[in-house]
Amino acid sequence: MHWEKRWFQLMILMILAFIWGSSFILIKIGLRSFSNDQAAAIRLLLASAVLLPYAYRNLKFFNKKDLKSLLIAAFIGSFIPAFLFTKAQTRIDSALAGILNSLTPVFTLIVGLIWHQSKVNSRQVTGLILGLIGAVGLVLSGENIAGIELNSYALFVVAATLCYGINVNEIKSHLTHLNGVQITSLSFMFIFPAALIYILTTDFQPVADSPGWPLHLAALAALGIIGTAFAMLLMNSLIRYTSAIYASSVTYIIPIFAILWGIADGETISAGDLIFMAIILVGVYLINRNKKAVPFSRN
Repeated sequence: MHWEKRWFQLMILMILAFIWGSSFILIKIGLRSFSNDQAAAIRLLLASAVLLPYAYRNLKFFNKKDLKSLLIAAFIGSFIPAFLFTKAQTRIDSALAGILNSLTPVFTLIVGLIWHQSKVNSRQVTGLILGLIGAVGLVLSGENIAGIELNSYALFVVAATLCYGINVNEIKSHLTHLNGVQITSLSFMFIFPAALIYILTTDFQPVADSPGWPLHLAALAALGIIGTAFAMLLMNSLIRYTSAIYASSVTYIIPIFAILWGIADGETISAGDLIFMAIILVGVYLINRNKKAVPFSRN
């Protein structure tokens, strides 16, 4: 494959944007029959089950020194965000979730600065500030709580993007000696038992009483197999061959697909939401514009 070719990297970026831009509407469909925790656990269980054969084949590449980074990739990079996103979408639209997901490059830069000694220039600081302003604006455009406009459930998405920022930096700094298949399969090997234990202890009686649950389960299956397992294989490979910031910039293409799916499903986007979304995207663009300002070593 042509992972070192710029055109190929851009193509993978667009494929990921479409897959993950579609994941928010799949979560919304799954939540019509399943609880938010059930939806997240099913997504993770199916993804890890698909990846288990690859994990078995790649066990020979497992090294104890990689354990910490693989656990971070597993639980901070995938497990926790899956639960955060399904929780958030019980109260916010899929389009808004997709927009807020654009904060990932912002947190990638912040985590890189704090823990990985990345360098930053004034343009990226400006982008960072704009991204945070946009995010705060979207969060404050929600429900009225004690006289303050605040959609607290949007904060779950913000927390998930912080997790993604930590994960991208960890992989780029400590796991580039492994390829995308090895990183993804070995990390999801740790997720499988955790997801399985939760599934075995949950009550599916309300699901059985819900009309249309097979279709909603199919949406979660697509989310797990394509939107998680396959997409993470692509993402972890992209991180290996590009910078952390470049790979995370997929999240400012994702809102385009998330909004289109949301509109198709009858969701509405306010003018204020579009303005704050534009502010986030401009901020992320400024952060990503000069890659030399965030140097990561290639191993």
